[in-house]
Formats: sequence, structure tokens, C-alpha cells
Amino acid sequence: MYPKYLTGAFVAGTALLCLSAAQADPIIADAKDGVTASFDIVETAITTKGTTAVFSTRVRGEAGKDKPDATGKFEGSEVYAYVWPTSLDSSEIGFDKKQGIVALAVTFHPDFDDAANGAKNRHIWHPHWVVLTKDKACGAGLKVVDIPKGTKPKVPKTWPGVPLLIDSPEYPTTFTGDKVDVEIPLAFINGIKGASFDGVTAGLKVNGNLHAPLLCVTDVFKIASGDLSLPGKVQSTK
Repeated sequence: MYPKYLTGAFVAGTALLCLSAAQADPIIADAKDGVTASFDIVETAITTKGTTAVFSTRVRGEAGKDKPDATGKFEGSEVYAYVWPTSLDSSEIGFDKKQGIVALAVTFHPDFDDAANGAKNRHIWHPHWVVLTKDKACGAGLKVVDIPKGTKPKVPKTWPGVPLLIDSPEYPTTFTGDKVDVEIPLAFINGIKGASFDGVTAGLKVNGNLHAPLLCVTDVFKIASGDLSLPGKVQSTK
């Protein structure tokens, strides 16, 4: 069911990227027993305070408890993620314009490192900016945008050198009980003020043949809005 559902959700989300979201408060979602508790989103929000933006998601269980099993190799390995799709343009995070849906993702993948400048991060939950687009070859109909061989698109300074539109900034990321938070200086994403967003928990997988699409969204555990319509609106707090 995922390819059909997510393709429709992607179209709905894309159509609303430039519209004002109607929901001013955090996105509240009903708990679902069929979803693993650590990925069962019950609330997600993006707020700004002073010079900082805070991306937050609360789940029914213990956030970050469940992680993918290590396989011992890069190809075919899995990634688990807490994701905030947004209405930001890809140029606002250091890539070329209009490359796809910009999302912040907090990920865990025990089989490979993708930190900036060759640093290690396979042992911890860590943040990425990713650019997503639809692809029928992926189990859930979405992928992280590939960089074709021989091309040199614009990339941010903390791009990890992989052939994907992915960034590896070192933003403070904390897991506290049922909640995950990421703090980002507004100087890096000033366009987030007034932006629209959603919340997603998902599983991704590296292509077993290491060909494009290299990194697919294979399972969607939960979408906070239910339809990826980006109904949340970034709010300022005192």
C-alpha cells in the first residue's frame, strides 16, 4: 500500500508547499497501536525562540529506543528516521533551487558514517538536511535526490561527499523520554519563520546494487498529518 499512498501524499504535499498552513498550533495526532511506540507520533512542532529554531517530535513510547540492526555492509543497510518535511526551498539549505521537498531528519544507521569531513556518526542519532522527491522504484514512493555521476551541483559546506542531496550539520540533538528535539541557529535557516511543516517517522534503505536511487524511503511508520499536507505552521515563542 505504501507506493500508492505515498505518491498521492507527495502530490498533495507538493501542491501545498507555497500555501499558508491553516493550523497554527503543533500537529497533534492520535496514537495508533499498530505503529511501534517509539515511532508513533502524537505531536510535532517547529518553533522559534530568539535566535534559535527548535524542531520537536513527541511519540507514544521512548523516542530513539528502536534502531535498525547492523548488517556489516553498506549496500542494503537500513536507516531509521524522525523527519520534519518543510516548505523550505532547497536553496535555503545550500543546494540549488527547487530540487524537491526539504526535510530535517534525525537518523540512525549502524553500518556507515556520513558525517561532514570524514567524522564518525554511525553510533549515534544525528541530524541531516535531505531533499526528497518521488520515485516509483522506492518502496514508499520517495527517495533522497541522487547526484548523477559527472555532475557538480551546488552543495553546502557540510555536505558529506556522498552522491545525494544530503547535508550533515552538527546541530544539538537530544532525546528525552518520549521526545526528540533539534536546535538550529536561525542564521542558518532564516526562511523557516512562517514556514509550513509536517512530521514523519520512516525507514530507509541503501540500494543493494549501490545504483540510483541510492537511498529509498522504504517504510513510512507514521505521518503526523495523515497525508503529508504540511498543515503545521512555524510559531514564535517568547
